[in-house]
Amino acid sequence: MKILPVPCLRDNYAYLLICEQSGHTAVVDPSEAAPVIKAFEAEQKKFPDLQLTAILNTHHHADHTGGNAELCEQFPDLKVYGHASDKGRITAQNVMLEDGDSLSVGELTGKAIFNPGHTTGAVSYAFEDALFTGDTLFGGGCGRVFEGTTLQMYESLNHVIGSFPDQTRIFFGHEYTVNNLRFALVVEPDNPQVRMRSQRAVALRGAGKATTPSTLAEERLTNPFLRCAEPAVIESIRRHDPQRGPHPSEVFRVLRAWKDKF
Repeated sequence: MKILPVPCLRDNYAYLLICEQSGHTAVVDPSEAAPVIKAFEAEQKKFPDLQLTAILNTHHHADHTGGNAELCEQFPDLKVYGHASDKGRITAQNVMLEDGDSLSVGELTGKAIFNPGHTTGAVSYAFEDALFTGDTLFGGGCGRVFEGTTLQMYESLNHVIGSFPDQTRIFFGHEYTVNNLRFALVVEPDNPQVRMRSQRAVALRGAGKATTPSTLAEERLTNPFLRCAEPAVIESIRRHDPQRGPHPSEVFRVLRAWKDKF
């Protein structure tokens, strides 16, 4: 399995997911077609057997599906995956997924993970040790709650994605890591893991490099939205909003509202 990040728009990432045995390739969340086609054709020059066979959409927003139509014109046999509830909202979608459904890219077998909150039809895609989380889990942060509820988002992050092992690689949908970690440092100014990760992220971006992927272990140590039961995070929330209780889901709600205005 080979995964290539493809920068799109201002700060989006699409990903080429390549089965090295068969050459079958899927693109995750093509914001726009041109960078995806350029990256695919560059890889195809090195490996002529590559075939683009699928689009995996994590949700319906245009900055994750904007390239679907053009890609389907150039590659007319593409399977276009998305959650069943996004039927009619994802351009060219022809495979409707439910939670836990299996899907294949060549010899690679993956699974759709339903994680509503950012949208009501948000899914992540799990392949081997990789999880493509779209706008649900970011490096050092999480997506805004647009259609779902903060409780859904809390559970999707902490109970659904949080059930994966530490070594899971997180391939997220936007390059927001530096700003997310600035917020994490406000929440936990005495957390050395956050400080070190923030410095690494700034250095990577300064060198023109991506911060994707992270690991779930790294997120658990540094991402405040996965640390809602930590005493330091609870205390920070109490200082920010003294009226709020310590239950992790309530801590999450306050964190998300705080980050929305950060």
